[in-house]
Amino acid sequence: MQKQRRATARLIPRSFFARSSDVVAPDLLGKILVHEIQGTRVSGRIIETEAYLGLDDPASHAYRGQSPANAILFGPPGLAHVYLIYGLHYCLSISAHQERHAGGVLIRALLPMTGVELMAELRGKPGATNAQWLTGVPGRVCQAFGIDRKTYNGIDVTRRPSPLRIIEDEYKCTSVSVTKRIGITKGADHPLRFVCDLSRS
Repeated sequence: MQKQRRATARLIPRSFFARSSDVVAPDLLGKILVHEIQGTRVSGRIIETEAYLGLDDPASHAYRGQSPANAILFGPPGLAHVYLIYGLHYCLSISAHQERHAGGVLIRALLPMTGVELMAELRGKPGATNAQWLTGVPGRVCQAFGIDRKTYNGIDVTRRPSPLRIIEDEYKCTSVSVTKRIGITKGADHPLRFVCDLSRS
């Protein structure tokens, strides 16, 4: 069971993302993704991430160099990179890299916090509360949060006026599992997937 925190939440600054994605990815665990949509705040605690290392990583969308489709990963850190997989599902990553580099962190799973009713409606099953079904994989995160490429690709998650933000409330994932990334074939052996063990945090 997740412990309750009463600390005042604060916005994650751009400097947080201006580091190598393999450093940012585990540090994002425990942070909160917030989306203001349809007059409702939906939010979820980030419990699983994957790092993609840009030009040095064959699994990264940035591996073959900059293009209109992946330009966000080469731009300022802290921008939303929304992309389509299998022609069906949107996924959300955040640009994260040092200066003159490229890279991003994929948000793989969230623990729903607020706006669960709206999440369930957006997922097509009103009344559902199961966290795994709502936001347990990357495509479900975007669907439950109403995130699509046309509207949100390139949005700055470090600006307070942004409808899509990442905040923190001092929650710490004290136990983190590190594994190979999943669902990929290239660069699959790199231990760049990070999972917060909520039962021990």
